[in-house]
Amino acid sequence: MGSVYLRKGSKKFWIKYVQHGRVIRESTETTIIADARRMLKTREGDIVKGIPVDPDAGRITFEEAVVDLLNDYSMNGKKTLDDVRRRIRKHLEPYFGNRRMIAITTADLRAYVAKRQAEGSVVRQRRKGKSAVAPDTPEERRAVSAGEINRELTALKRMFSLAIQAGKLTHKPHFPMLRENNVRAGFLEHQHYLAMLEHLPACMRPVVTFAYVTGWRINSEVLPMEWRQVDLKAGEVRLDPGTTKNLEGRVFYLTPELKKLLADQRKAANRIQREKGMIVQHVFFHDGRTQVGEPVFEAGRRIAPSGFYHAWCRARVDAGRPGSIPHDLRRTAVRNMVRAGIPERVAMKLSGHKTRSVFDRYNIVSDGDLRDARRRLETRRGVLGQ
Repeated sequence: MGSVYLRKGSKKFWIKYVQHGRVIRESTETTIIADARRMLKTREGDIVKGIPVDPDAGRITFEEAVVDLLNDYSMNGKKTLDDVRRRIRKHLEPYFGNRRMIAITTADLRAYVAKRQAEGSVVRQRRKGKSAVAPDTPEERRAVSAGEINRELTALKRMFSLAIQAGKLTHKPHFPMLRENNVRAGFLEHQHYLAMLEHLPACMRPVVTFAYVTGWRINSEVLPMEWRQVDLKAGEVRLDPGTTKNLEGRVFYLTPELKKLLADQRKAANRIQREKGMIVQHVFFHDGRTQVGEPVFEAGRRIAPSGFYHAWCRARVDAGRPGSIPHDLRRTAVRNMVRAGIPERVAMKLSGHKTRSVFDRYNIVSDGDLRDARRRLETRRGVLGQ
């Protein structure tokens, strides 16, 4: 049987009970004996049910939970490790620091969200040259995007989950996630694609064509591609497992257009190797030529994501597509595959989409599709009328 007692010099009650033959003494953190007895009965009931009892459960602090989270990110090699460090340092730690995790409630989380939204409005007003006052309109409160706040809450939620897995907590509060409205609907019709090619540097055009056909991600899949991943004889190009966003390998069998494009790239790489004595490792590289007003890069040097994006930004203005982004090529490729009659399951495999929901967001309907539907309906009605 357990017991409730007072330690010498302490006003708070302690309880004593036995688990697996080991005597455990635990502070109840209360001066009310009835609450102490209820806590003792709870502990004894858990022991009878076979539930592990840890006196330290619930005492984990925010700082300890941060260490567990960063260890988890590091152990699993997550690319967002630096990003989550920044979110914790700038936003989560100033608000939740020096607190026990068990003391963080749903009400605290809502207060945090309100604070972040208010901070956003202050930033927006300062940029306009106004004084930092409380937000007046919903538009001002959305200055910090819902996505930014949700990513911060997601990191905190993961900290709770890891603490529960380790037996340091028994439950977590409800997290009031915000509704995000970040679905982009941009894509390139063929004439827009040709206009972009016309205004891009020559060495960047193969990148755009490859992404326009395959739908592969430019920064993480197209630009880092090496010649060891290309087999021109077999007519295929592969992505290694672990290098893609969903960590799965992928193969794309080359169309005649892509096969010629990569063959031309191979010839240019061989020419640079002969002239400069350097091995061109990457498929997409600078050719050493430049247009007026553009930076000069060494021939054979890999095209960096930042360099490609800056070239894209200049070209989209000249092409009359100021709002276009490189990711529009991925959406366009998915849409073109479906319109060409490729089964959606196969198109998902080619483009590297793992979930159907994201794929459906990319399969965008254009005005041309709606006009085509009208023509089909008129044809159908004409047939029935006869």
